[in-house]
Amino acid sequence: MKALILAAGEGTRLRPLTLDRPKPMVPVGGRPILEHLVGLLRQHGITQIAINLHYKPDRIIQHFGDGSRFGVQIKYSWEPRLLGTAGAAKRLEWFLNEPFVVLYGDVLTNVDLGHLARQHAARAAVASLLLYEPDDQTRCGMAELAPGGRIVGFVEKPAQAVPGRLANSGVCLFEPLVLTIVRRGQVADFGSDVIPALVARGLPVYGEFSRGYILDIGSAERYAEAQADFASGRFISPLDGSDLLTRKAC
Repeated sequence: MKALILAAGEGTRLRPLTLDRPKPMVPVGGRPILEHLVGLLRQHGITQIAINLHYKPDRIIQHFGDGSRFGVQIKYSWEPRLLGTAGAAKRLEWFLNEPFVVLYGDVLTNVDLGHLARQHAARAAVASLLLYEPDDQTRCGMAELAPGGRIVGFVEKPAQAVPGRLANSGVCLFEPLVLTIVRRGQVADFGSDVIPALVARGLPVYGEFSRGYILDIGSAERYAEAQADFASGRFISPLDGSDLLTRKAC
């Protein structure tokens, strides 16, 4: 497999930490979030990685270079105009020519990507999403599951909560054909546009309950929580080579 890490975010809610760096370069446990994610991919044998860039791209390029120092190969895609998560992937369609993992650069995680990949293959899915129970459904992409885990409905940030629905963690595995839904140069998101379109067309989209730690670091409060979790051992970084721990957060 290959991977795309979405790292174009500015992170205005994390200022002043993001005044001189993009959000994925904010450190947790002394290392950038992005470095933990690269370590997670390498831990699972995924060494061909693309990273999209927009805000202060040089900070990422200077830190990671071609990826060889981290045991991976990195391609970069700079977006002068933000194209959304799926629009960013469409720009890299030439690279994402086999099943690919998508990770959000501001989501700290140590989930079991191998388990997700095995389930994806066994179900012959075109898309597989790691899901969890959120505290606030209106902040997340919410999936309706049929027996067996097939997603039969998906709404990004619904106006009101619906009992029994699970949230998209932002860790996804896609087949290359999903990018045919997006036009080149189109602004499009996986949650708002691509996943609902796949479900509406009756294509096999599945959800899998998450294994591991997931925390969206979108605010100063959540950043403080991530630092505390690292210090207490609630988050075990893939860079440490330790066993995964279970945790859920939106």
